[in-house]
Amino acid sequence: MTEKHLAGYLFAYFKGEPYPNGEQIYFALSKGNNPLEWEELNGGKPILTSHLGEKGVRDPFIIRSVDGERFYLIATDLKIHGNGDWERAVKQGSRSIMIWESSDLVNWSQQRMVEIAPPDAGCTWAPEVFYDKNIDEYIIFWASMLTKEETDYHQILSVRTRDFVHFSNPEVLIDYDYSIIDTTVIEHNEEIFRFSKGKNVIQEKGSAFFDSSFTLLNENIEQEFMERGEGPIVFKSNIEEKWYLFIDEYGLRGYLPLETTDLNSGKWKMLSPLSFPFKPRHGSVLPITEQEYKQLKIQFSN
Repeated sequence: MTEKHLAGYLFAYFKGEPYPNGEQIYFALSKGNNPLEWEELNGGKPILTSHLGEKGVRDPFIIRSVDGERFYLIATDLKIHGNGDWERAVKQGSRSIMIWESSDLVNWSQQRMVEIAPPDAGCTWAPEVFYDKNIDEYIIFWASMLTKEETDYHQILSVRTRDFVHFSNPEVLIDYDYSIIDTTVIEHNEEIFRFSKGKNVIQEKGSAFFDSSFTLLNENIEQEFMERGEGPIVFKSNIEEKWYLFIDEYGLRGYLPLETTDLNSGKWKMLSPLSFPFKPRHGSVLPITEQEYKQLKIQFSN
């Protein structure tokens, strides 16, 4: 699949714990190849609903399989609405993620609940996937607080898989001696650009996914543009040599869009506000083809 076949973007997200059904999976479509304007699908109702685990899902991430034949959607197993107990969620939360599969983004498999975090993990937050062609495996990575180590901060852990059924043992990927969550990555010119929420939203660069010495490019991306930020979403433009970075100014303006034409610079420019008929929380943006765009529009038209 080449850029000339891409016709838009699919945004998968959740709406937040204030709403009874806010911790489920929602979809929105961009207005063509303009990722600053969005239309909510399915009349604003969930596309996927969790019936397992905590019966709430957050932070959905979609990846297209390397052969282009399937899509995998993974998400955090967590429901805060109705209890509001964040301490429990951090220290005694789920060690599992939720997985759905699809061949067309419209028809989805039964939900699967898969335990991937180690026994001493207090939570398994914001899982994402990266396909590493160097090892021909998908890497799932997420944030956990490890109680056995008596640390009071989140680390990023990872497992490897080829089929989303069998997984390697979890390993620590990032440990900075302070909390790191919401890590997301994008590859460009054989380099890995990594964004995480630490004390601020940071940008790093490495020569490979498991590179032990990433270079810091920006230690506080949001400081010029917003009061605080989390849940970074990074993706390449379908039509230009340009990248977008959405950062959630949580509790205030919500997701705000930045852009750059040079990932290596670590410098970003604020764009005009996103046009959302809704207020999404942490999710992911997937470039899609014209056929996929039309199918989603037809199936989930408002």
